[in-house]
Amino acid sequence: MSAVDLTLDLTIEAGPWDALGDVEGVCARAAEAALVVAGVEGLVALELLLTDDDAMRDINREWRRIDKPTNVLSFPAAPTPGFPGPRPLGDVVLAFETLAREAREEGKTLADHASHLLAHGVLHCLGYDHETDAAAEEMEALETRAMALIGVPDPYAGTPAAGKP
Repeated sequence: MSAVDLTLDLTIEAGPWDALGDVEGVCARAAEAALVVAGVEGLVALELLLTDDDAMRDINREWRRIDKPTNVLSFPAAPTPGFPGPRPLGDVVLAFETLAREAREEGKTLADHASHLLAHGVLHCLGYDHETDAAAEEMEALETRAMALIGVPDPYAGTPAAGKP
C-alpha cells in the first residue's frame, strides 16, 4: 500500500474471532489501510486485543467509568522520541458480541465491520476524533478511504447519523 511497515501484536482473548476467517490478515489490512490514508510512514507497532463484551465492559468501566461494553476502544501510546524499533501507536480493543450485533443490524459482514472499527481505532491512536462535526467528517472520510483501499464498502453509506461507530 505505501511506505508504512506495521508490526501488529494481536491477542485473541475471548470470543469466536475465527468467524472473521483470516483474523490476522483482516486486522493487518484494515490497520495498514488506516495508516496509509493518514499518511503514516516508517516502522510502527500496534497492539490489538480481540475480546468479548464481558472483558470490554470491565475495560470501559475502568478507563472511561462507563459500565457497559462498547464496540471499540483505543488507547494512544505516549510519544517516545528516540525509541528504538517501531514507533508504538497504542492499543485497540474490539468486543466480539457488540461488533457482531452491529454488523447484523447494519447488514454488514463481520469482517467488513471489524475492519471499519479497527481502522476507526487506529485513527484514534493517531489523534483523530469525532468530537465536533468537522472532526467527525474528517475522520469518517479517512475511514471511508481506508475501507475503499481494501475493498470494503463505505461504512457510512445509508447510516442516518454520522460520527461515532
